[in-house]
Amino acid sequence: MNYKLALKIISVVSLAGILFSGFLSYLELTGESYSCPSSRGIGDILGVPVCVLGLIMYIVIFSVAMLGLTSKNITSTAE
Repeated sequence: MNYKLALKIISVVSLAGILFSGFLSYLELTGESYSCPSSRGIGDILGVPVCVLGLIMYIVIFSVAMLGLTSKNITSTAE
């Protein structure tokens, strides 16, 4: 598998994670549903709901994958 294909797969999976955790974060922050564990009082890390932290993590992963795809220094090696 070459680097570009791996980065494309990572970006697609992280985009799905952004959509899912973004939906859960929206529901948590608007108080519409008990979808994120923090609404039961057990899923906060330093006062931030874990679904929001997941959203931030997926955004960072997606950004790094996109930077890798747009970089001109990646070599395509087949194993």
